[in-house]
Amino acid sequence: MQKRIQGTLPLPVRRLLRKLGSDIRDARLRRRIRATTMAERALISRTTLHKIERGDPGVSMGNYATVLFVLGMEDGLAELADRSRDGLGLDLLEEHLPQRVRHPAPRPRRARRGD
Repeated sequence: MQKRIQGTLPLPVRRLLRKLGSDIRDARLRRRIRATTMAERALISRTTLHKIERGDPGVSMGNYATVLFVLGMEDGLAELADRSRDGLGLDLLEEHLPQRVRHPAPRPRRARRGD
């Protein structure tokens, strides 16, 4: 299954995941947390932790988030897809906002000839 997932991901995404995994591993080592202890704190197996540290795309985002939480690095997660930082999305939204339509004032009715 790993090969199938790897083949479907764009190269920049794979690189980002590998960097994230490497950064997580470096943070764990800087804190002098053993892999076994880290896995226990994150409620995952050591195998899953090692997959995370390799940037495996098959590991759930929840597991990545939990590991970041254990490391005290979860703050950045809220910023990942923050709408205030989505310049393109905001521009597109503004472009498609409905314009106010002003209806002309109703014309007074003309008197009919027979009236």
